[in-house]
Amino acid sequence: MANEHKSWLIGPISPAAGGTLYQQIVDRLKREISEGRLKPGASLPSFRQLAADLLVSVITVNRAYEELEREGIIFRRQGLGTFVAEQGHDRSREAKLATAKVMLRDGFREAAEAGLKPAELAELAREILKEMK
Repeated sequence: MANEHKSWLIGPISPAAGGTLYQQIVDRLKREISEGRLKPGASLPSFRQLAADLLVSVITVNRAYEELEREGIIFRRQGLGTFVAEQGHDRSREAKLATAKVMLRDGFREAAEAGLKPAELAELAREILKEMK
């Protein structure tokens, strides 16, 4: 696929949505990589192209790409572009699992503070997992 066709994968971003614009880009690209829709070696849109597609500044896209590069999920080659790293899937998955643990921990803490006992928490988790099928 050509670069200009990659940006649709992450969909629109919005100042009204949760998180900063650059973080929305980071999170969506991590999802696309961890779920296998963006494979190792796949080229990503240029900063300018993605910024134009998402109606955000080049600085916003640059910041998102810098964070993903720092995490080893993508890499840049001067004059060639930006690509999904060979280990991008694994690193993206690790980052998503770390985020999920934090969120689950926070959710369980909230439920415990609401008075739920461990058995009730486990039942709640089972109910939520059933909803996801």
